Amino acid sequence: MIRVLFVCHGNICRSTMAESVFTHKVKTLGLSDQFLIDSFATSTEEIGNPPHRGTVNKLREVGIPLVPHRAKQITWADYEKSDYIIGMDSANMRNLNRMLKNDPEEKLYKFLTFAGSGRDIADPWYTGNFDETYEDIQEGCEGFLDYLEKHGEIHY
Repeated sequence: MIRVLFVCHGNICRSTMAESVFTHKVKTLGLSDQFLIDSFATSTEEIGNPPHRGTVNKLREVGIPLVPHRAKQITWADYEKSDYIIGMDSANMRNLNRMLKNDPEEKLYKFLTFAGSGRDIADPWYTGNFDETYEDIQEGCEGFLDYLEKHGEIHY
């Protein structure tokens, strides 16, 4: 079982979208039994809140079911139970390293590095551009699946 945690600042836009998109991809590929997928925040600002309406609307528009969710902050216990912790941007990565003792087990990854890019996934809370965020998340999910296949962790 591969435990994947997607993380952004508030856990209502990007990480929630990534959780839903990746869950949908894994299900479509018939790999659901190989994954536990969740999402978290680095901050406490949105704890308990549902996904942002922009995330909900974008997922509905593209026909991807929203994973039922309330925002929650990542903890050391989550780190210990995970295999991959995937941050959306450089600020997330700095906060995750600080919160998770500088990642002693090397589980932290910036999402688009799986797609061969070092760029951030822009936060639509600020940009208002959920279309661009969705495209970046799709790119990250495809890259992550390719990475897992190349490293022998999954087989289609």
